[in-house]
Amino acid sequence: MVRENDTSISEFLLLGFSEDPELQPLVFGLFLSMYLVAVLGNLLLVLAVGSDSRLHTPMYFFLSNLSLVDICLTSTTVPKMLVNIQTQSRAITYAGCVTQVYFFLLFAGLDDFLLTVMAYDRYVAICHPLHYTVIMKPRLCGLLVLLSWIMNALYSLLQSLMVLRLSFCMDLEIPHFFCELNQMIQLACSDTFLNNIVMYFGVGLLGGGPLAAIIYSYSKIVSCIQGMPSAQGKHKAFSTCASHLSVVSLFYGTSLGVYLSSAATHSSYASAAASVMYTVVTPMLNPFIYSLRNKDIKEALKRFVGATGIKGPVVLEMRKFP
Repeated sequence: MVRENDTSISEFLLLGFSEDPELQPLVFGLFLSMYLVAVLGNLLLVLAVGSDSRLHTPMYFFLSNLSLVDICLTSTTVPKMLVNIQTQSRAITYAGCVTQVYFFLLFAGLDDFLLTVMAYDRYVAICHPLHYTVIMKPRLCGLLVLLSWIMNALYSLLQSLMVLRLSFCMDLEIPHFFCELNQMIQLACSDTFLNNIVMYFGVGLLGGGPLAAIIYSYSKIVSCIQGMPSAQGKHKAFSTCASHLSVVSLFYGTSLGVYLSSAATHSSYASAAASVMYTVVTPMLNPFIYSLRNKDIKEALKRFVGATGIKGPVVLEMRKFP
C-alpha cells in the first residue's frame, strides 16, 4: 500500500541544538552576533570592491560574488532559527522546509563553484601572466559566474523536486537547526533509494569535481612557482593566492569534517553542531581572511570608510542650511 504525503501535517519541527530553555538566550545571542558579523563583513567587502575602480579585476569580481553568496547562505538558515528561538517555536512549514533545502543547496554549491573559478583565475595569473588579460576577459568572467548559477539552480531544483515526491509519516522532527536534505530523506516513510542515489551522485559530481579542479589548479601553480628564478617572485606569487587557499581549506575542511564526523558518530546533533562551521563560521571569517592578508583590500576599505565618514557631515551641514 502506497502512503500518500499527509498534507494535513504541514509542518516540520527543527530541534536545533538544545531543549534547555535556559540555554536559548545564549544560543540566540551567539548566532545573532555571528550572523550580523557575517552579513556586515561581507557587505562591507562588496561595497569596498565596488567603490574602488582599481579593484575592478577578475579576482575581485569573483571575490565580491563570493561575499554576496555567503550573505545569502547564512540568511537561508540563521534568521529562521533566530525567529523560532524568539517565538519559542520550532515549527517550519512543509513549503518553507523545501524552499530552505533549495536555497541552501544553491548557495552552498555556488560557494563551491566560485572557489573553483577563483582557483582557475589564480592559475592563469601565475602560470600565464602575459596572457592573463586576454584569457580572463570580462565576458568570460561573467559567463563563468552565470554558468555556476545555472548549474546549481538546476541541481537544487532537481533535489527539491525529488523531496516533493517523498511521503512523510507522523515523525517530523528534524534534529538540526535548518532543513538539511539528508535529514529530510531520513524522515521519509516511502522508498528513498532514488533520492539517495541522486544525492550522492550530486555530491560526487558537484562537490568532488570542483575539489579535483582546485587541486589540479594548485598543483600547476606550485609547479610554476618552483620554476621561478627569484625568491621574491616566488613569495609574491604565493601571496596572491594565500587568502584563497586559506578560504578553500576552511570551506572543504569544515564541510568534509561534518560528513565524516556524522558518518563516524551517527549523531544528528553532532552533525548539526559541525554544520555551523561551514554555514555560519566560514562565511563570517571569509572577509577577515581576505582583508587581513590583502593590502589592496585593506586600502580599499580605508578609502571607503573614510569617504563615508567625510560625506556624512557634508550632508548634515547642507540639511542644516537649506
